[in-house]
Amino acid sequence: MSFKTIAVIGTGQMGAGIAQACAGVAAHVIAIDPDAAQRERAESGIRKSLAKLAEKGLVTDPQGVLARIKFASHVDDAEPADLVIEAIVEDLAVKRGLWEELDVVCRPETVFATNTSSLSVGAQAEATDRADRFLGLHFFNPVPLMALVEVVSTAEVDPQFVGRATELVRAMGKTPVLAQDTPGFVVNRLLVPYLLDGVRALESGVAGIADIDAGMKLGAGHPMGPLMLLDFVGIDTVVRIAGIFHAEFKDERHRAPDLLTRMVKAGTIGKKSGKGFYDWAGTEPVVRSLK
Repeated sequence: MSFKTIAVIGTGQMGAGIAQACAGVAAHVIAIDPDAAQRERAESGIRKSLAKLAEKGLVTDPQGVLARIKFASHVDDAEPADLVIEAIVEDLAVKRGLWEELDVVCRPETVFATNTSSLSVGAQAEATDRADRFLGLHFFNPVPLMALVEVVSTAEVDPQFVGRATELVRAMGKTPVLAQDTPGFVVNRLLVPYLLDGVRALESGVAGIADIDAGMKLGAGHPMGPLMLLDFVGIDTVVRIAGIFHAEFKDERHRAPDLLTRMVKAGTIGKKSGKGFYDWAGTEPVVRSLK
């Protein structure tokens, strides 16, 4: 592996999963988060995830993987890293502020990668003096199980670093998809309008939640329907991406439906909040009444 030490900034659901995936192939992983409680949740979550994967025979040395992850509290702890992957809030100004700090902390040869799902990689790179070694590595949730990573190139990035990042993804046992730095890259560029159309079908009375989801699952061969998938992705996340797309493309199809914005205001944003289009309190999701 050309990246022997990898720092992951942010230990939320995505960041913890990325740290776990990296620890399967890199000698050292530094998982950084200023929130001590969040670091504890991340470590506990990684431990449970590794145990489940070990039961299925997908990980042979769960304790060894966990031992390769060091949890830290400050961006200064990223200094030894060969590669830094950020997995923080999807806010361009916040990300740029983080990269400005890291650009000072990290060695000149360190490669930077953003896990953004929708923001411009190039606009983040502009906050640093290393646009030639700045790219996107967009993982999918849950990271330990999802086989895809979008490797995103900008006009300025040196192709050798895209190659090294692609090598890392393959070493993890995942499939890299090479994409250019355009809004939504490949997956969200196609997925988000579909999800929004599913909500509009519900709003206009085409069918109910269960029937829309069953139709796309059984009729189109999707593993789940658009409304359940919204709950998994996070309704707030999709609304945020839709806003970015609408600002970029000026297409009304990318505007978030009123129902979604109301759900975000109410805090019913999907599985992570316990309620969205479905109630997730029990062992099986139950369709909610949204009236």
